[in-house]
Amino acid sequence: MSPIRVRIAPSPTGNLHVGTAHTALFNWLFARHNGGKFILRIEDTDRERSKPEFETNIIEGLRWLGITWDEGPDIGGAYGPYRQTERLDTYEKYLNILLEKDFAYYCTCTNEELEAGRAEMLKQGIAPRYNGKCRAKNARVGPGVIRFKIPEKKITFTDIIRGELTFDGALIGDIVIAKGLREPLYNFAVVVDDELMRISHVIRGEEHIANTPRQLFIQEALGFARPQYAHLPLLLDKQRAKLSKRAGATAIDDYRKDGYLPEAMLNFLTLMGWHPKDDREVLTMDEISSAFTLERVQKAGAIFDVEKLKWLNAQYIRPMADAAIEEKLNSLYTEFEEFRKRFNPEALHTLIALVKDRLGTLHDFFTHAKVFLAPEAYEPALLVWKKSTVESARENLALLRKTIAGIDAAQFQKAQLESAVTPIAAVHGKGETFWPLRAALSGQEASPGPLEIMTVIGKDESLRRIDAAIAKL
Repeated sequence: MSPIRVRIAPSPTGNLHVGTAHTALFNWLFARHNGGKFILRIEDTDRERSKPEFETNIIEGLRWLGITWDEGPDIGGAYGPYRQTERLDTYEKYLNILLEKDFAYYCTCTNEELEAGRAEMLKQGIAPRYNGKCRAKNARVGPGVIRFKIPEKKITFTDIIRGELTFDGALIGDIVIAKGLREPLYNFAVVVDDELMRISHVIRGEEHIANTPRQLFIQEALGFARPQYAHLPLLLDKQRAKLSKRAGATAIDDYRKDGYLPEAMLNFLTLMGWHPKDDREVLTMDEISSAFTLERVQKAGAIFDVEKLKWLNAQYIRPMADAAIEEKLNSLYTEFEEFRKRFNPEALHTLIALVKDRLGTLHDFFTHAKVFLAPEAYEPALLVWKKSTVESARENLALLRKTIAGIDAAQFQKAQLESAVTPIAAVHGKGETFWPLRAALSGQEASPGPLEIMTVIGKDESLRRIDAAIAKL
């Protein structure tokens, strides 16, 4: 058996899409499970749409996810990606071979002629394809685009996920494989690259199934080996439509900025079309790579459920050390600086510990922690516990204020606060005591407990908020 060698070959015409990341992950897992090699190849021959910033985003996104590649040009001790624009001599060589061996020809048909031919076929109820007008000329020298002669025969391949698939070349028509000797197009360049990079398995999205027969015919013409194919399920939105920007965020970078962890994203993407035998959902990459096989990949599209992703992300946030969460918040969000300025390290870690079980994403921190900077605006009625009265709420807050004011600022910790407030609650009732105190400190019906809030914000700020509440009443 030949060595396992797989690749991901994104075009740098946009930021790293979750669908591309999904395909990269499945290739990476397959290579890891089988002790093979994973290769990154940038398909950048579309000069107009390819941008260096998109290539950078793709590379950084894969690295953020922890998807690393095993070979490539040396760039200061690390592997860079292969780039098609650096391989134009190679493509020219094989285009000339196809032209010399009569497998390809130059075509000078105009867009108007192509559209007229297409319209005529549709009128006749025939699936539109190139009508072969320039094939008879069989020109081996330009100008024009270069077309490959698709044989009018059937071709079959076995997809590891979908089984045996057969296509009729007569229904495809001759395809354009290059705009010129130095301008190869996808279906041709990918065949040359996969052969010369000794790719053993082509694992890619379902949308590429239609490209496979075209590539198989080119492989045959050049005498190349046929890799094994596996076409992954599409990622779908909740309406079972192909995932698109209209349905929400589709770029990996968007999820990184929203505060999703790479471990959670990898775990989630793995479950998009694959599941382990025991159907567990929270898995490490080591557990996944040891269990991963293409035979357990489903054919049907996988629903990209953001709520499920958020739930998974929470499972990864909760066991994190408070200092590690602080580090990530500090690196991701400039607005976190306000918390670092306001609270000392101990108080900040206490704050993080209080809210982290509520976080679906790291960015949710700001939703749950904002009350520590300042209470939300609220109506006086919020301070009154159920069927209690304004007078009772004011009296209890005044008693709490006097008691809290007597605690030494250096001893302003939860244990001391609890010892001071619990006797008041025993006399006046927990609801009558803790509800107005919570509301005064947070301005919210639901928030961390009042003792916890005071531990973080300190004595002076606690008294200031209680005074403001008493004034409201």
